[in-house]
Amino acid sequence: MQIIRFLPPEGGNPSVGIVCDEGIRTLLHVSSVAKLLRMRSDDIRRACEHSTESSLKLKEVQLLPPVDEMTEVWAAGVTYRRSQEARMTESVSAASVYDRIYGAPRPELFFKSAAWRVVGHLEPISVRADSEINVPEPELAVVINRYQEIVGFTICNDVSSRTIEGENPLYLPQAKMYLGGCAVGPGITPAWTIEDPHRLSIEATVIRNGETVWSGTASTEELHRTVTDLVDWLHRAEAFPHGVVLSTGTCLVPDLPFSIGSGDQVEISIEGLGTLANPVVSGIGPMRWLTESFTDPTQRLSRTNGVLR
Repeated sequence: MQIIRFLPPEGGNPSVGIVCDEGIRTLLHVSSVAKLLRMRSDDIRRACEHSTESSLKLKEVQLLPPVDEMTEVWAAGVTYRRSQEARMTESVSAASVYDRIYGAPRPELFFKSAAWRVVGHLEPISVRADSEINVPEPELAVVINRYQEIVGFTICNDVSSRTIEGENPLYLPQAKMYLGGCAVGPGITPAWTIEDPHRLSIEATVIRNGETVWSGTASTEELHRTVTDLVDWLHRAEAFPHGVVLSTGTCLVPDLPFSIGSGDQVEISIEGLGTLANPVVSGIGPMRWLTESFTDPTQRLSRTNGVLR
């Protein structure tokens, strides 16, 4: 079972439904993911169990990122040993910053994206044109309702500009928070269907001209902190009336000087959550459609073929 946000074949307003073997089932009286995240966990489960039958098939709809309205995306950093090592390598002058944060009681947490700037499955991600080295960061993301209950899990690609962050850690907002720098999807897998989020395999692949130029595998078993601990820290001085998606950090980072670029495709798979795939573009120009889709969701129709893999 997976909760998805989608545009029907005829266009119109986005809908929220569940992917089942027989197709897509629409959630009754749930017009947005944010509305779902304003509900208690038990009520979300009941809504999923009492979804209505639909004749729609997955291949007929346009998938949208499973975040909307005022829902925010936040991220944790340096939560895996591999991430710590990569940050220390790219930022020699400030390596001790990343070394200290890995073992500190308080985690690194930062705002990643507003819902409208998030791209979904098969929509393009962008790399900054003013950064020489840019990488995908495959991450398990936690979906949390307004009551601080973990209600689901999804995949996040926390696209990062290593050149910019490596120059100075204070440049992190510029390296992490820009148009096309955050992908989430393909949908939300309900928390009650995941036995243990700390035992999920993660795979990432970069494809260039039809060939794999980088790949890696890891497991959330390597996560240095627990999911519940990260959620607790995030809520110590914050409130999220429309829910929040918290990406838990990356365990897969390509070795320097590898970089993704325009024409590449990034594919991230997490056990039980599916695959998030995104073509890569460069700069802000090819992402102008994203600002237009804020008021006109049909702008997304030409961006993907809506296939959930």
